Amino acid sequence: MKPILEVAAAFGIAEEFVELYGRYKSKLDPGLRDELGDRPDGKLVLVTAMNPTPAGEGKTLTTIGLAQSLNAIGAPTIAALREPSLGPCFGMKGGATGSNKAQLLPSEDINLHFTGDLHAITSAHNLLAAMIDNHIFQGNVLQIDTNRILWKRAMDMNDRSLRQIVVGLGEGNGSVHESGFMITTASEVMAVLCLSEDARDLKERLGRMVVARNMGGEAVTAEQIGAVDAMTVLLKEAIKPNLVQTAEGTPAIVHGGPFANIAHGCSSVIGTKTALKLAEIVVTEAGFGADLGAEKFFDIKCRQAGLKPDAVVLVVTVKALKYNGGAAKTELDQPNPEALRAGLSNMKRHLENLRKFGVPVMVALNHFASDTEEEITLVKEECGRLGIKAELSDVWAKGSEGGRELATTLLGILKQETARYTPLYSDELDIKAKIETVVREVYRGDGIKLSAKAAARIEELERQGFGRLPVCMAKTPYSFSDQANLLGAPEGFTVQVKDVTLSAGAGFVVVHTGSIVTMPGLPKVPAAERIRLDERGEVAGLL
Repeated sequence: MKPILEVAAAFGIAEEFVELYGRYKSKLDPGLRDELGDRPDGKLVLVTAMNPTPAGEGKTLTTIGLAQSLNAIGAPTIAALREPSLGPCFGMKGGATGSNKAQLLPSEDINLHFTGDLHAITSAHNLLAAMIDNHIFQGNVLQIDTNRILWKRAMDMNDRSLRQIVVGLGEGNGSVHESGFMITTASEVMAVLCLSEDARDLKERLGRMVVARNMGGEAVTAEQIGAVDAMTVLLKEAIKPNLVQTAEGTPAIVHGGPFANIAHGCSSVIGTKTALKLAEIVVTEAGFGADLGAEKFFDIKCRQAGLKPDAVVLVVTVKALKYNGGAAKTELDQPNPEALRAGLSNMKRHLENLRKFGVPVMVALNHFASDTEEEITLVKEECGRLGIKAELSDVWAKGSEGGRELATTLLGILKQETARYTPLYSDELDIKAKIETVVREVYRGDGIKLSAKAAARIEELERQGFGRLPVCMAKTPYSFSDQANLLGAPEGFTVQVKDVTLSAGAGFVVVHTGSIVTMPGLPKVPAAERIRLDERGEVAGLL
């Protein structure tokens, strides 16, 4: 690893703007953006993926490798990524910093605690929860309806037993009412931090968060609770973007970490805009498949932040194609041409959907050792029939050299094609119409079925003036539908909308579909069972 000051200096970041967290990681002082001033923005490239296998398809790995490869061919590039959550690190997926020759460094630090951002967000979230309950205990001047407290607790861990709890039990311990926990990555505080333009915007957004309803059904906000200033204090360091490096010394701004299946799935606006002033190209990613992360990147992040992406790279794997074509999880390393051909429908639908946003698209075929030449050729030929450029990406094994063709093709697209980004739907559509638009245009379902609760919530939100907000779909990542077992390119389904909740500070409405939950659980054999300190005191088993 290079000292982080050296990495920063190579992209023109003066030492005065680098706040060190040891030798190899740092935060960037907000004054840097002022210093960069009117410098023109670089090109913005989104990396997304087809619907994944449970192991994931290497989207972060590809983002890191592509950034390295672009730098290697002479295009100054910075990666802009999300921070890992302890939930999946100790749950199913393990670490989230790439691996081998395409990874972020220092990987163990980034995966475990990093610079404390997620802890700060958790603390700010739970301070607000405590102040709401204390307000009720101390006389309830705002007349909060204890049956309509909307603000739960948060923690950065998978713990299904905390999804629904009762608080206040015992004499003198406050009002007894139902509550629960969500994972920190689903907290509105996380979304607010990631969508804020600066510290002032952060404070204003925190104040707008609706935390409860009073006896008359009116909204009670965090500002009314009196929590905003203290929450802002807790977040004063977390709002600063983090600077680290890849295995080849490419700078990476890693900041914010909302999940894409239950939140908006994109790294921070502050981090992205800082990177755009520093580099000719910024490669960013959005979580899970393009039906989730990419749609939210375009319809929420870009819409709110005024970003105009220049290209999209869709990560495809032979394994995911076979999985979406009906192959069992235990058979994904084995040749199965029938499943592979069937799974191409999933890739094709994602490519068609991405084109609807007016941005040029290409495919990165993330290479695994089990892939055969015949399988690789089949995927490339299908992309050719669709008019899509596709390149094999071998960045895991070869680093920047393994992504040279991918980077060269992308650079050609950026130079030769013009993006005409447009969101999928207009602000003027009502909430139900926005949900239906996403379901029909992206998921390709026949429509939606609203529960009585969801219908009532939509009516209430529109009556209170929130109808112009975009929608943030909370949905399984494994299918275009709201049912995880409907793989490939299903049609003729109806998406079940069980609830709709307001994130007024973040500036969107969350739509809860199917069996999605905001607090994940651990798998039968969690990754935590293999993580340990070795005899040298170093972390093992995390990646």
